[in-house]
Amino acid sequence: MALSQSFKDLCAVAPTPTQPLSKLGEIAKTPADCGRRAATASGLLQEKYSVKAIQESENDKAEIVIVCEPEGMSLQMGGLHPRASLYEKPVNLEAAKQAHAEFRRVMREKGVRVLTVREILAFGTADHVGARVELEEFAMQALTYRLAEGNKLEEVEEKDRLYLSDAYKLTVLQAMSVPQLIDTILINPTVNISPSYRDTGLNATYSFQPLSNLVYTRDQQITTCRGIVMGRLRSPQRNLEVSLMRFCLQKLGLPVAGDVSEPGYLEGGDFVPASRDLALLGIGLRSNFEACRQLMDHDLLGTRRFAVVRDDFEQHQDRMHLDCVFAVISDSVCIMLEEMMGPESPTRRLVDEYTRGKDGTYVQTLKGVELSQYMTDNGYHIIPIKAQHQLEYGCNVLNLGNENIISVHMETARQIVQSPHFFGDVQCIDYSPITSMYGAVHCSSQVVKRTPRRF
Repeated sequence: MALSQSFKDLCAVAPTPTQPLSKLGEIAKTPADCGRRAATASGLLQEKYSVKAIQESENDKAEIVIVCEPEGMSLQMGGLHPRASLYEKPVNLEAAKQAHAEFRRVMREKGVRVLTVREILAFGTADHVGARVELEEFAMQALTYRLAEGNKLEEVEEKDRLYLSDAYKLTVLQAMSVPQLIDTILINPTVNISPSYRDTGLNATYSFQPLSNLVYTRDQQITTCRGIVMGRLRSPQRNLEVSLMRFCLQKLGLPVAGDVSEPGYLEGGDFVPASRDLALLGIGLRSNFEACRQLMDHDLLGTRRFAVVRDDFEQHQDRMHLDCVFAVISDSVCIMLEEMMGPESPTRRLVDEYTRGKDGTYVQTLKGVELSQYMTDNGYHIIPIKAQHQLEYGCNVLNLGNENIISVHMETARQIVQSPHFFGDVQCIDYSPITSMYGAVHCSSQVVKRTPRRF
């Protein structure tokens, strides 16, 4: 794998890993007989760089962003049947690669350290056995060997039963190159084995559950004032994405503050941090109130107020997450889908606000306030976005901080800069090859560190 800007960013953020994370636990700990941290990516990161996952406001300066390039067989497989892969339209992968590369270039040009999932997985594996071992261990979870349906173990000759075992699977993975290991993880394969009674004695057929939506790194987790909280996705075919992103975060030395567990559902596209005081979370088609309850009960938000934005009346795939219809683009300006604004709108969103008391418990203080009214009451000027522009991902912008916006829709970009209340900068990029997969720049970026302006 050629050295790239992502590797340079990784070297600046996560020093070299030397031992597998499974040996040391999620975060490297000081050995009892030694006064220094173990020389792992996580240990060195804490000691030398003091990187902490934090996001108080989407208008704080973005420092570190994790993305996943639309490359490899997992995307190729997803493109074979876009609808069943949760895509909006057929996908041109070469065009998608170019569009995503431009997105990364623009972020880096604006001072953001951009880390890619593939290169986080590969980081350190060429020179350090520990990093190689931890990648093999994760690939063990993704690769499944099983006896094909209709066959019995006793039908397999004794000498061939080894080839159904984890021991053989590990031997196979240990022989793979690093790109092979990464592709194995991302295509999530199952090998169905049956006796053949000839040749090598075994036949195989293959099935896959590819991580074809991992390009949208927003969904698997959220970053709050407290740090990173792992989500729980509605679509079962995306379950491995959460484990994979946790692995990447551990490798970077970024601790996970908490998890949303069953029966909660939490997808990152529904989370919008507005300030140190206020965070919003949409519930409806994807996230649910049980996730909100867990965030409040386990003090995973860090804000005094928490606005639960209810999609009670629509729950449409084209507006599956809150970030499809709403974005905070400055400390006093937001954009919002026009047709859902107002108390008479048939698709209105309603806000229930919870406030944390002195004892740390959140108590409901507002109920059923229409979203545009709620944002106005909180001092925001609203730029209304037309329905057709929302369908073209006008609302799905990425704020890199200090009103520095990346948009994928020129008409919306013009509308933002023409607002008398907006004083920042908007750059518009062609992202249509990625939006074919049902998301734009906010969906396909996970900001794991923003610098709070109070620091």
